[in-house]
Amino acid sequence: MPREHRILITGASGFVGAWLVRELESRRLLGDIDLTVLTAGHGEASALTADISDKGQTMALIGASRPSAVIHLAAIAAPADARNAPDRAWDVNFRGTMNLAYATMELAPNARFIFAGSSESYGASFIERAGVPVDEDTALKPMGVYGATKAAADILLGQLAYEGLKTIRFRPFNHTGPGQTDAYVVPAFAKQIAEIVAGLRAPTLSVGNLSGFRDFLDVRDVVRVYADAALSSLRPNVVGKAFNLSSGRPTQIREILDILIELSKLQVDIEIDPQRLRSSEVPIASGRNEAALEAFGWKPQIELRDTLNDVLAEWHLRVKSR
Repeated sequence: MPREHRILITGASGFVGAWLVRELESRRLLGDIDLTVLTAGHGEASALTADISDKGQTMALIGASRPSAVIHLAAIAAPADARNAPDRAWDVNFRGTMNLAYATMELAPNARFIFAGSSESYGASFIERAGVPVDEDTALKPMGVYGATKAAADILLGQLAYEGLKTIRFRPFNHTGPGQTDAYVVPAFAKQIAEIVAGLRAPTLSVGNLSGFRDFLDVRDVVRVYADAALSSLRPNVVGKAFNLSSGRPTQIREILDILIELSKLQVDIEIDPQRLRSSEVPIASGRNEAALEAFGWKPQIELRDTLNDVLAEWHLRVKSR
């Protein structure tokens, strides 16, 4: 008899959560595994509803779901949203993680606790390292509210690992793909291009700082390792550790824009929008990924150009369906 897996996903109705549900369901249909996917969040994709910033609701969620693994995605995820509502960001991103972790330790002590952290936690360390890719031992020096809440939760889970929490902490770098909102840079570009193609706006793209370099991933590569961490047999020394998810190849934002324009076959003007500029900009953010390769056999598989093409195609469909 295959081992029964009961996977609880928080934030299942979000961008990453929706792709993770697809990944797990495909494995259930194709593989010889006994898998139940339980989703917690808001919206039609979620079977369970709980405000994880409320301790009582979180205890009830873990008690009702009896998970073999928790994949914790729920967060105030857009840095601008966290900056504009810091109290809520700390409640959800830090206190919510704390509530969920303690509830798991008490009610599902054998469950794996898989945490979707963020490369934003490294913050000023990117600047200090002057473009050298960071590894997991690099100091967490967040520069914004979102990064700070994620770093605090990351440190908390690392401490709870010593108390028995079976946690695996991931620090994914920028990841994008179809379904992401235009609060993020790639879909923000793709949406404008799709509107220009559809004749809904003038052929001028409004952009922020294009000089920065970021380490981009496809969301489908990211959720693949989340699923592996929940389902696969792991070496004992993996539990309690932190793992970067990165390509190790930083790409300039300007190059992202150029590829999208090339794919669209448009002639466009570009104008800088001061509203899209951030006060604390990291010139280069890149990470080493050898630890994830060694522990999970993971490395990115989807080429960036293919990801951008898929995002652009989806925005063409979205705009046409208005």
